[in-house]
Amino acid sequence: MALELPLTDTATLLQQSVQRYLADHPKPAFAGLAELGLMAVGVPEEAGGVGGGAIERAAIMAELGPALAASDWLAHHLATALLARLAPDHGLLGALAMGEARIALAMGDAGEVPLVAGAADADWLVLAGETRTLLVAASAPGLSRRQRAMMDGSVTADLSIGAGLEADAVLAEGADAAAARGWALDARNAALCAEAAGLMDRMVRDTAAYLQQRKQFGVPIATFQVLRHRLADMQMALLKAEGLTERAILAEGTDGWGHAVSAAVVETIDAVRTVGEGAVQLHGGMGVTEELSLGGQFKRGLAIAATLGSKSVHLARHAA
Repeated sequence: MALELPLTDTATLLQQSVQRYLADHPKPAFAGLAELGLMAVGVPEEAGGVGGGAIERAAIMAELGPALAASDWLAHHLATALLARLAPDHGLLGALAMGEARIALAMGDAGEVPLVAGAADADWLVLAGETRTLLVAASAPGLSRRQRAMMDGSVTADLSIGAGLEADAVLAEGADAAAARGWALDARNAALCAEAAGLMDRMVRDTAAYLQQRKQFGVPIATFQVLRHRLADMQMALLKAEGLTERAILAEGTDGWGHAVSAAVVETIDAVRTVGEGAVQLHGGMGVTEELSLGGQFKRGLAIAATLGSKSVHLARHAA
Protein backbone atom coordinates (compact mmCIF):
# COMPACT_ATOMS: atom_id res chain seq x y z
CA MET A 1 0.00 0.00 0.00
CA ALA A 2 1.24 3.49 -0.84
CA LEU A 3 0.12 5.02 2.46
CA GLU A 4 1.37 4.11 5.91
CA LEU A 5 -1.75 4.17 8.07
CA PRO A 6 -2.71 2.48 11.35
CA LEU A 7 -5.11 0.08 9.68
CA THR A 8 -8.04 -1.25 11.67
CA ASP A 9 -8.92 -4.94 11.42
CA THR A 10 -11.74 -4.00 9.05
CA ALA A 11 -9.42 -1.90 6.88
CA THR A 12 -6.86 -4.71 6.72
CA LEU A 13 -9.46 -7.24 5.61
CA LEU A 14 -10.88 -4.85 3.01
CA GLN A 15 -7.43 -4.03 1.67
CA GLN A 16 -6.46 -7.68 1.34
CA SER A 17 -9.77 -8.52 -0.33
CA VAL A 18 -9.31 -5.74 -2.87
CA GLN A 19 -5.73 -6.82 -3.61
CA ARG A 20 -6.77 -10.42 -4.23
CA TYR A 21 -9.71 -9.36 -6.38
CA LEU A 22 -7.63 -6.99 -8.51
CA ALA A 23 -5.07 -9.74 -9.13
CA ASP A 24 -7.79 -11.66 -11.00
CA HIS A 25 -9.86 -8.69 -12.23
CA PRO A 26 -7.48 -5.88 -13.26
CA LYS A 27 -10.40 -3.76 -14.53
CA PRO A 28 -13.19 -4.33 -11.99
CA ALA A 29 -16.77 -3.26 -12.55
CA PHE A 30 -19.09 -1.73 -9.96
CA ALA A 31 -20.93 -5.03 -9.52
CA GLY A 32 -17.69 -6.83 -8.72
CA LEU A 33 -16.75 -4.29 -6.07
CA ALA A 34 -20.22 -4.66 -4.58
CA GLU A 35 -19.69 -8.43 -4.29
CA LEU A 36 -16.58 -7.69 -2.22
CA GLY A 37 -18.71 -5.78 0.25
CA LEU A 38 -17.10 -2.42 -0.45
CA MET A 39 -20.45 -0.64 -0.69
CA ALA A 40 -21.11 -1.44 2.97
CA VAL A 41 -18.18 0.72 4.15
CA GLY A 42 -19.42 3.80 5.98
CA VAL A 43 -22.83 2.26 6.73
CA PRO A 44 -23.53 1.40 10.39
CA GLU A 45 -23.69 -2.31 11.22
CA GLU A 46 -27.29 -1.98 12.41
CA ALA A 47 -28.23 -0.74 8.93
CA GLY A 48 -26.53 -3.64 7.17
CA GLY A 49 -23.05 -2.13 6.75
CA VAL A 50 -19.60 -2.75 8.17
CA GLY A 51 -18.96 0.73 9.57
CA GLY A 52 -15.59 2.31 8.93
CA GLY A 53 -14.43 5.82 8.20
CA ALA A 54 -11.46 7.77 6.90
CA ILE A 55 -8.84 5.02 7.24
CA GLU A 56 -10.98 2.39 5.52
CA ARG A 57 -11.90 4.88 2.79
CA ALA A 58 -8.25 5.77 2.14
CA ALA A 59 -7.08 2.14 2.14
CA ILE A 60 -9.66 1.23 -0.51
CA MET A 61 -8.95 4.31 -2.64
CA ALA A 62 -5.20 3.69 -2.66
CA GLU A 63 -5.76 0.11 -3.87
CA LEU A 64 -8.43 0.92 -6.47
CA GLY A 65 -6.51 3.93 -7.84
CA PRO A 66 -4.01 2.12 -10.11
CA ALA A 67 -6.84 0.00 -11.52
CA LEU A 68 -8.76 3.19 -12.44
CA ALA A 69 -11.74 1.89 -10.49
CA ALA A 70 -11.98 4.36 -7.62
CA SER A 71 -14.17 7.13 -9.05
CA ASP A 72 -17.58 5.42 -9.07
CA TRP A 73 -16.92 3.68 -5.76
CA LEU A 74 -16.05 6.96 -4.06
CA ALA A 75 -19.16 8.68 -5.45
CA HIS A 76 -21.36 5.89 -4.07
CA HIS A 77 -19.50 5.67 -0.77
CA LEU A 78 -19.58 9.39 0.03
CA ALA A 79 -23.27 9.72 -0.75
CA THR A 80 -24.07 6.61 1.29
CA ALA A 81 -21.90 7.74 4.21
CA LEU A 82 -23.48 11.20 4.19
CA LEU A 83 -26.97 9.69 4.15
CA ALA A 84 -25.96 7.46 7.07
CA ARG A 85 -24.67 10.48 9.01
CA LEU A 86 -27.84 12.51 8.48
CA ALA A 87 -30.46 9.74 8.53
CA PRO A 88 -28.95 6.64 10.17
CA ASP A 89 -32.30 4.82 10.14
CA HIS A 90 -33.16 5.48 6.49
CA GLY A 91 -34.61 2.46 4.75
CA LEU A 92 -32.49 2.90 1.64
CA LEU A 93 -29.20 2.21 3.46
CA GLY A 94 -29.57 -1.57 3.32
CA ALA A 95 -29.92 -1.65 -0.47
CA LEU A 96 -27.03 0.80 -0.85
CA ALA A 97 -24.78 -1.29 1.42
CA MET A 98 -25.52 -4.39 -0.70
CA GLY A 99 -24.92 -2.56 -3.95
CA GLU A 100 -28.49 -3.27 -5.03
CA ALA A 101 -29.03 0.46 -5.59
CA ARG A 102 -26.51 3.08 -6.70
CA ILE A 103 -26.20 6.60 -5.38
CA ALA A 104 -23.96 9.59 -6.08
CA LEU A 105 -23.15 12.88 -4.39
CA ALA A 106 -23.62 16.27 -6.08
CA MET A 107 -22.30 19.51 -4.57
CA GLY A 108 -25.37 21.61 -5.30
CA ASP A 109 -29.14 21.54 -4.92
CA ALA A 110 -30.29 23.93 -7.67
CA GLY A 111 -29.39 25.07 -11.16
CA GLU A 112 -26.57 23.41 -13.10
CA VAL A 113 -24.20 21.04 -11.32
CA PRO A 114 -21.55 19.84 -13.81
CA LEU A 115 -19.39 16.73 -13.93
CA VAL A 116 -20.93 14.75 -11.07
CA ALA A 117 -18.96 11.52 -10.64
CA GLY A 118 -21.10 8.38 -10.54
CA ALA A 119 -24.28 10.25 -11.42
CA ALA A 120 -24.60 8.77 -14.91
CA ASP A 121 -25.61 5.34 -13.56
CA ALA A 122 -27.02 6.33 -10.16
CA ASP A 123 -30.51 5.43 -9.02
CA TRP A 124 -30.43 8.07 -6.28
CA LEU A 125 -28.64 11.36 -5.66
CA VAL A 126 -27.70 13.25 -2.53
CA LEU A 127 -27.71 16.96 -3.37
CA ALA A 128 -25.48 18.81 -0.91
CA GLY A 129 -26.29 22.50 -1.17
CA GLU A 130 -25.20 25.43 0.97
CA THR A 131 -28.47 25.58 2.92
CA ARG A 132 -30.13 22.18 2.41
CA THR A 133 -29.23 18.57 1.73
CA LEU A 134 -31.70 16.55 -0.32
CA LEU A 135 -32.20 12.90 -1.18
CA VAL A 136 -33.59 12.66 -4.70
CA ALA A 137 -34.45 9.81 -7.06
CA ALA A 138 -32.45 10.14 -10.28
CA SER A 139 -35.72 9.93 -12.21
CA ALA A 140 -37.45 12.64 -10.13
CA PRO A 141 -39.43 15.34 -11.95
CA GLY A 142 -37.44 18.55 -12.13
CA LEU A 143 -34.09 16.76 -12.48
CA SER A 144 -32.31 15.95 -15.72
CA ARG A 145 -28.82 14.65 -16.41
CA ARG A 146 -26.54 14.50 -19.42
CA GLN A 147 -23.70 11.99 -19.54
CA ARG A 148 -20.12 13.03 -20.23
CA ALA A 149 -17.19 10.73 -21.01
CA MET A 150 -14.02 12.06 -19.38
CA MET A 151 -10.43 11.90 -20.58
CA ASP A 152 -9.53 9.42 -17.83
CA GLY A 153 -12.14 6.91 -18.99
CA SER A 154 -14.69 7.67 -16.27
CA VAL A 155 -18.26 8.76 -17.02
CA THR A 156 -19.82 11.73 -15.22
CA ALA A 157 -23.10 13.58 -15.66
CA ASP A 158 -24.14 17.20 -15.79
CA LEU A 159 -27.20 17.74 -13.62
CA SER A 160 -29.90 20.30 -14.30
CA ILE A 161 -31.99 20.89 -11.17
CA GLY A 162 -35.19 22.85 -11.67
CA ALA A 163 -37.29 24.82 -9.21
CA GLY A 164 -39.99 22.13 -9.35
CA LEU A 165 -37.69 19.36 -8.12
CA GLU A 166 -39.52 16.68 -6.14
CA ALA A 167 -37.20 15.50 -3.36
CA ASP A 168 -37.68 12.20 -1.56
CA ALA A 169 -36.43 13.72 1.69
CA VAL A 170 -34.82 16.85 3.11
CA LEU A 171 -31.88 15.44 5.06
CA ALA A 172 -30.59 18.70 6.55
CA GLU A 173 -31.17 22.43 6.45
CA GLY A 174 -29.33 25.58 7.49
CA ALA A 175 -26.16 25.13 9.54
CA ASP A 176 -26.53 21.33 9.52
CA ALA A 177 -26.60 21.32 5.72
CA ALA A 178 -23.54 23.57 5.53
CA ALA A 179 -21.68 21.27 7.92
CA ALA A 180 -22.69 18.21 5.88
CA ARG A 181 -21.44 19.83 2.68
CA GLY A 182 -18.16 20.78 4.37
CA TRP A 183 -17.63 17.22 5.59
CA ALA A 184 -18.37 15.81 2.15
CA LEU A 185 -15.91 18.15 0.41
CA ASP A 186 -13.04 17.46 2.80
CA ALA A 187 -13.74 13.72 2.86
CA ARG A 188 -13.80 13.67 -0.95
CA ASN A 189 -10.57 15.64 -1.27
CA ALA A 190 -8.71 13.53 1.27
CA ALA A 191 -9.92 10.37 -0.49
CA LEU A 192 -8.81 11.70 -3.89
CA CYS A 193 -5.37 12.42 -2.43
CA ALA A 194 -5.24 8.79 -1.23
CA GLU A 195 -6.22 7.61 -4.72
CA ALA A 196 -3.51 9.80 -6.22
CA ALA A 197 -0.96 8.33 -3.80
CA GLY A 198 -1.84 4.85 -5.02
CA LEU A 199 -1.57 5.94 -8.65
CA MET A 200 1.76 7.68 -8.14
CA ASP A 201 3.24 4.80 -6.16
CA ARG A 202 2.44 2.44 -9.03
CA MET A 203 3.86 4.83 -11.64
CA VAL A 204 7.12 5.28 -9.70
CA ARG A 205 7.57 1.54 -9.17
CA ASP A 206 6.77 0.69 -12.79
CA THR A 207 9.15 3.37 -14.04
CA ALA A 208 11.98 2.18 -11.78
CA ALA A 209 11.48 -1.38 -13.10
CA TYR A 210 11.43 -0.16 -16.71
CA LEU A 211 14.70 1.75 -16.29
CA GLN A 212 16.33 -1.47 -15.11
CA GLN A 213 14.98 -3.45 -18.08
CA ARG A 214 15.58 -0.97 -20.90
CA LYS A 215 19.14 -1.01 -22.20
CA GLN A 216 21.13 1.46 -24.24
CA PHE A 217 24.79 1.15 -25.20
CA GLY A 218 24.66 -2.30 -23.62
CA VAL A 219 23.73 -1.15 -20.09
CA PRO A 220 20.44 -0.49 -18.28
CA ILE A 221 19.40 3.13 -18.66
CA ALA A 222 18.91 3.16 -14.88
CA THR A 223 22.67 3.69 -14.70
CA PHE A 224 22.39 7.08 -16.45
CA GLN A 225 22.77 9.76 -13.81
CA VAL A 226 20.30 12.22 -15.31
CA LEU A 227 17.56 9.57 -15.37
CA ARG A 228 18.33 8.54 -11.81
CA HIS A 229 17.97 12.16 -10.73
CA ARG A 230 14.63 12.41 -12.53
CA LEU A 231 13.37 9.27 -10.78
CA ALA A 232 14.57 10.67 -7.44
CA ASP A 233 12.56 13.85 -8.06
CA MET A 234 9.48 11.71 -8.70
CA GLN A 235 10.04 9.73 -5.51
CA MET A 236 10.50 12.89 -3.45
CA ALA A 237 7.28 14.40 -4.80
CA LEU A 238 5.45 11.16 -3.98
CA LEU A 239 6.82 11.02 -0.43
CA LYS A 240 5.78 14.59 0.34
CA ALA A 241 2.27 14.03 -1.01
CA GLU A 242 1.94 10.73 0.88
CA GLY A 243 3.03 12.28 4.17
CA LEU A 244 0.53 15.13 4.02
CA THR A 245 -2.22 12.80 2.80
CA GLU A 246 -1.65 10.49 5.77
CA ARG A 247 -1.89 13.50 8.09
CA ALA A 248 -5.14 14.64 6.44
CA ILE A 249 -6.71 11.19 6.76
CA LEU A 250 -5.81 10.83 10.43
CA ALA A 251 -7.04 14.36 11.20
CA GLU A 252 -10.66 13.70 10.18
CA GLY A 253 -12.99 14.80 12.95
CA THR A 254 -10.46 17.14 14.58
CA ASP A 255 -10.31 20.93 14.55
CA GLY A 256 -7.32 20.88 12.19
CA TRP A 257 -8.87 18.63 9.57
CA GLY A 258 -9.58 21.30 6.94
CA HIS A 259 -6.09 22.73 7.40
CA ALA A 260 -4.54 19.30 6.86
CA VAL A 261 -6.71 18.49 3.84
CA SER A 262 -5.79 21.71 2.05
CA ALA A 263 -2.09 21.04 2.65
CA ALA A 264 -2.44 17.55 1.18
CA VAL A 265 -4.38 18.90 -1.80
CA VAL A 266 -1.70 21.48 -2.68
CA GLU A 267 1.10 18.91 -2.50
CA THR A 268 -0.90 16.30 -4.44
CA ILE A 269 -1.74 18.71 -7.28
CA ASP A 270 1.98 19.35 -7.79
CA ALA A 271 3.01 15.74 -7.29
CA VAL A 272 0.68 14.11 -9.81
CA ARG A 273 2.13 16.29 -12.55
CA THR A 274 5.74 15.76 -11.47
CA VAL A 275 5.33 12.00 -11.17
CA GLY A 276 3.06 11.53 -14.18
CA GLU A 277 5.10 13.61 -16.60
CA GLY A 278 8.31 12.02 -15.37
CA ALA A 279 6.94 8.49 -15.77
CA VAL A 280 5.66 9.14 -19.29
CA GLN A 281 8.87 10.83 -20.42
CA LEU A 282 11.16 8.17 -18.93
CA HIS A 283 9.15 5.49 -20.76
CA GLY A 284 9.52 7.38 -24.03
CA GLY A 285 6.82 7.25 -26.70
CA MET A 286 5.43 3.98 -25.34
CA GLY A 287 4.41 5.83 -22.16
CA VAL A 288 1.20 7.08 -23.82
CA THR A 289 0.25 3.93 -25.73
CA GLU A 290 -2.79 1.80 -24.93
CA GLU A 291 -0.57 -1.20 -24.25
CA LEU A 292 0.62 0.32 -20.98
CA SER A 293 -1.58 1.23 -18.05
CA LEU A 294 0.68 4.23 -17.40
CA GLY A 295 -1.09 6.55 -19.85
CA GLY A 296 -4.48 5.98 -18.23
CA GLN A 297 -3.01 6.44 -14.77
CA PHE A 298 -1.43 9.76 -15.76
CA LYS A 299 -4.74 10.98 -17.21
CA ARG A 300 -6.55 9.97 -14.04
CA GLY A 301 -3.95 11.83 -11.98
CA LEU A 302 -4.57 14.99 -13.98
CA ALA A 303 -8.33 14.54 -13.56
CA ILE A 304 -7.87 14.24 -9.79
CA ALA A 305 -5.82 17.45 -9.75
CA ALA A 306 -8.58 19.26 -11.66
CA THR A 307 -11.26 17.94 -9.31
CA LEU A 308 -9.33 19.04 -6.23
CA GLY A 309 -9.72 22.64 -7.37
CA SER A 310 -7.59 25.75 -7.26
CA LYS A 311 -4.26 25.64 -5.46
CA SER A 312 -4.62 29.30 -4.53
CA VAL A 313 -7.91 28.63 -2.75
CA HIS A 314 -6.40 25.80 -0.71
CA LEU A 315 -3.25 27.80 0.04
CA ALA A 316 -5.37 30.67 1.32
CA ARG A 317 -7.43 28.30 3.46
CA HIS A 318 -4.29 26.64 4.80
CA ALA A 319 -2.73 30.00 5.65
CA ALA A 320 -5.89 31.23 7.35
